[in-house]
Amino acid sequence: MTVNESGPAGEYAPVQRAAQAVGLVFLLVGVLGFVPGITTHYGEMEFASHTSGAQLLGLFQVSVLHNLVHLLFGVVGLALSRTASAARAYLIGGGLVYLVLWVYGLVVVDHHTGANFVPVNTADNWLHLFLGLGMIALALILTRDRATAPGPYGAAGGPGDGGPGTMP
Repeated sequence: MTVNESGPAGEYAPVQRAAQAVGLVFLLVGVLGFVPGITTHYGEMEFASHTSGAQLLGLFQVSVLHNLVHLLFGVVGLALSRTASAARAYLIGGGLVYLVLWVYGLVVVDHHTGANFVPVNTADNWLHLFLGLGMIALALILTRDRATAPGPYGAAGGPGDGGPGTMP
């Protein structure tokens, strides 16, 4: 099996590129969450608490834990972008995680209690909805023809898939 499910010129499948892009954005957001100025009220940042006063771009409530989760999500995205199937799983699984966080932040958690330990605010909640739907949509749209399409990205002829053109 090959490391990537590449096309004729060694290009990655579109879903792999999408997972790489999402992973890089999460890494960037995680790093920026630790940069004073880009994160307002940086001195009020807590490790994990609803009382963290730090806000990325002055809008999204963050904490050390919140930033570390973004960094981890980015690393996982880059690691799973190595194959199309893992990239698809990352985008769908990550999207589902963000939809759960959206429901949790919108319905379950009182933003002023210890249950909001990550922490999230209203801007985070709506961003989580957008991220969840966007990640799932990317995975589904970019792989919708994969199961039946012949060629390097489809079931009949992709590298390492057992079909025609399989590399040893």
